Amino acid sequence: MSGSKEETVLRALLESADIKINGERPWDIQVLNSGFYQRVFSVGSLALGESYMDGWWECPALDRMFTRLFTHRIHEKAVTVIKSAPWPVLKVLAFNAQNRTKAFVVGKRHYDIGNDLFSAMLDRDMNYSCAYWHDADTLDDAQQAKVELICRKIGLRPGMTVLDIGCGWGGFIKHAASEHGARVLGVTVSREQMEYVKAECREPDVRVELMDYRDLNEKFDAVVSVGMFEHVGYKNYRTYMKTVQRCLNPEGIFLLHTIGGNRSTKSLDPWIEKYIFPNSMLPSARQITNAAEGLLVLEDWHSFGQYYDKTLMAWYDNFTANWDRLKANYSERFYRMWTYYLLSCAGSFRSKMNQLWQIAFSNGGIEGVFRHSDQFLMPALS
Repeated sequence: MSGSKEETVLRALLESADIKINGERPWDIQVLNSGFYQRVFSVGSLALGESYMDGWWECPALDRMFTRLFTHRIHEKAVTVIKSAPWPVLKVLAFNAQNRTKAFVVGKRHYDIGNDLFSAMLDRDMNYSCAYWHDADTLDDAQQAKVELICRKIGLRPGMTVLDIGCGWGGFIKHAASEHGARVLGVTVSREQMEYVKAECREPDVRVELMDYRDLNEKFDAVVSVGMFEHVGYKNYRTYMKTVQRCLNPEGIFLLHTIGGNRSTKSLDPWIEKYIFPNSMLPSARQITNAAEGLLVLEDWHSFGQYYDKTLMAWYDNFTANWDRLKANYSERFYRMWTYYLLSCAGSFRSKMNQLWQIAFSNGGIEGVFRHSDQFLMPALS
């Protein structure tokens, strides 16, 4: 195909989402390198992200551009005319990309890249998952509301034992121990996260281990997993649920907080897979319930993906506001990569292409019901 023909096809695709090339609106794309058309046409979404990282195009409001792309399903229409790299799909079909050895890859390549970056971007307790903005005006308050909501959903009270699978920098486990008197074990595949929690958390009833979830074999009153299930992989969903059941006391509650997709898939966007979250994928509602069927009882399903848009925009504001003190350790290309990551993800939630779910399971059923109101609470425990 000639360059002019490729440009015509890409222009038509974008204009169907009200995005103009070299237009004047904030969500329009400004092409700075004429090789952009051939590059994107040949490789697809991977090249779209890489060409942005390389400075081949600009967009003043990437989040608004991606919202239009996803709302009009341009990523689906483009599959019929634009080639995409097949390797991410072939890889997950042929291999278990999240086996015990590979499970630690995302820790090294994403969560270990620098606590200076995450402390500048996140809230004061370093919660790296969707905040709960229901009655909150600031990121700090919204993240505190999220961890407290989880504590209330699992009926947390002094002396309870809690397992946090994928504990991050310890936002939940510190809150559960200091505010509710729980005894908590957090496990992570990130050495930086483990060392941070050990250094920063002074609560005597908190433990943190560098561990794959499959190696857990201890009983708890409750299990919590916040923003980790996205790294499990479809080949391991059933194993994950079996692990949770094995670790959960008979009357225990499991609270799963995860990003979800509207369709069942076996791969992640190639650009996100390569540059942000290797060996990761988003579960669908069907994949989650199939994995838990016959093992755990579904008690409640709470969807608040609209809050992830607001969370990501708050992270982006913090990241850009603190860039001057971060740039000594990170390149300009990293800045463009991280900007693309945060704003494209904001657009995915704003357009409802991606969801955020908090799902409560029990180990055999519980007495009473979860109350459906502004706050989703466990029934009172006798």
